[in-house]
Amino acid sequence: MAKKFAAALDGPSGAGKSTVAKTAASRLGILYVDTGAMYRAVGLAALRSGLAGDDRAGIERLLPGLTVMLHHGADGQHVLLNGEDVSGDIRSSQAAQYASKCSAVPAVRAFLLDTQRALAAGQSVIMDGRDIGTVILPDAEVKIFLTASPEARAERRYRELLASGQNVTLAGVRADLERRDEQDRSRAIAPLRQAEDAVLLDTSRLTLEESVEEALRIIFEKTGVRA
Repeated sequence: MAKKFAAALDGPSGAGKSTVAKTAASRLGILYVDTGAMYRAVGLAALRSGLAGDDRAGIERLLPGLTVMLHHGADGQHVLLNGEDVSGDIRSSQAAQYASKCSAVPAVRAFLLDTQRALAAGQSVIMDGRDIGTVILPDAEVKIFLTASPEARAERRYRELLASGQNVTLAGVRADLERRDEQDRSRAIAPLRQAEDAVLLDTSRLTLEESVEEALRIIFEKTGVRA
């Protein structure tokens, strides 16, 4: 693809950002960057170390000994924590809660910021997270705020966790999402919010394929590129 561009895809937990972004990037033949997975990796490190999620000083002390990398293979993106593939481990509810806590720590955000920006510096990317369009890539050519109703998001995450073998309930998953939403919206550092120039995409009534097609339509409209 001749024209280089960055697409920022933000939104709340369970809205389908990662799946839509990953599929759209694959269709376009460009790099997909899952920043949430990077925060989950730091959260997993804190969890494994026995730290409380709100132990900011303890989390900061962990950072010099951590490396978080994204590896893109034929079977998709893998997340490496100190060289260990933790792609499955970071998807637990506990890791998600710790990720939200860690993302509110300025030192953690600074730790990951340069890596995230560097990934977008020399190539076209679709990057998803909570503050891509507002903080990480404020000059991105495309900004999409992808959301869905709480009911739709809980149902999707519930099915995803069941498929991965986790023993969860729909009520528990929705409660976790509501806690995560509140944490993400109320944190002092880079809270979850829609960028002023972002296009709102509500996928509550859309299938995955329809959501991907709508995201691609927005990208095509903003950049002039085609798959």
